[in-house]
Amino acid sequence: MVTVGDTAPDFAAPAVGGAPDGDAERTATELALFRLVEAHDAVALCLAPATFVPPCTAALAAVRDAGWHDRDGLAVVALTGDSLYAAFAYADRFGLPFPVVADFHGGVAESYDLLADSWEGHSGIPRRATVVIDEDWTVRFAEATDDPLDCADPAPVRRAAETLREIGIDVDRPRVNYDGPW
Repeated sequence: MVTVGDTAPDFAAPAVGGAPDGDAERTATELALFRLVEAHDAVALCLAPATFVPPCTAALAAVRDAGWHDRDGLAVVALTGDSLYAAFAYADRFGLPFPVVADFHGGVAESYDLLADSWEGHSGIPRRATVVIDEDWTVRFAEATDDPLDCADPAPVRRAAETLREIGIDVDRPRVNYDGPW
């Protein structure tokens, strides 16, 4: 797994873009990490093995509800091991206002050494993790769970908030409610 102090690997991958704000339409796009790092003080990368995994959805909904996507200097990206089509359905269902990357073959997760050996019969998928990257490409926070269904308390996204504040981004600590609704 990438560790604090490592240089974050760059990637470009298919993603669902567009905010769910009535007029905006979601679009298929290619998300290039270097563009986000160049334009922001930090990037919060939230990985999940698949869409619709309850604890992962709870964490992403908490980030959404905490308004991280509206903070100056911060880019939020969700990354799952599902297809782009599943990412569209997921982003729409939960009103995610940040990009959802489709890491269908696990290449991005592998570059971060966050590829799960296997989970529920699937291989080549991301582990549940949160990574914070600063404007110098330095990994400032990295935490993963071995079991995506683990309802860790506090959740990795909650602990990532402390690191974002250290970088100088005023974020609320997400309140992860594993019991839903999301």
